[in-house]
Amino acid sequence: MKLIGYFRSSAAYRVRIALNLKGIVVEHASRHLRKGEQKAPDYVAINPQKLVPTLVLDTGEVLTQSLAILEYLEETHPQPPLLPKDPVGRARVRALALIPTADIHPIQNLRVMGYLREKFGQTEESAFTWSRHWIETGFDAYEATIANDPKTGAFSHGDTPTMADLCLIPQVFNAARFKVDMKKYPAIQRIYDACMKLPAFDAAQPAKQPDAEA
Repeated sequence: MKLIGYFRSSAAYRVRIALNLKGIVVEHASRHLRKGEQKAPDYVAINPQKLVPTLVLDTGEVLTQSLAILEYLEETHPQPPLLPKDPVGRARVRALALIPTADIHPIQNLRVMGYLREKFGQTEESAFTWSRHWIETGFDAYEATIANDPKTGAFSHGDTPTMADLCLIPQVFNAARFKVDMKKYPAIQRIYDACMKLPAFDAAQPAKQPDAEA
């Protein structure tokens, strides 16, 4: 398999963590989003959305969208599991995963920030303010959901990492870039610290990728 990503992409980051946790070795390739390499015809041919990640299977079939890829990996490589066994627990984990992936990331990613500047004349500072607002809005909800819930353990759900954590940790990385005060989110910070002690999470972080930049 080959994973096409970008070191700083939150979506690619999620998939890297899953691959590491499940011990799946893949070839890594990069499309530099800031240079527009995702818009090249050869890439658009396999991913018309012009986004990363893209997972190319050994059969030649192509998977896109990070959550769909995570679900595929969970179904084809079920150990260690990223979803609980019980239906309610699975729904809770998926709901938590959707906070960063559906409520935060899509409205503050690179192309949205660029559109705000190019089409609406927003300054870098105002675009940052926009992004920070939506991160904090999502984190407010995530923190409130996990803080006093007995289903929360060492991680977002129980005492082993789940799909929720795979989606949360890249967003915490982004929060630092946008100067979000994480002191307001002690439960999220605690889970982030626990995750980053695990080799699978540590090895997936942007700074440790072959295409990483300062």
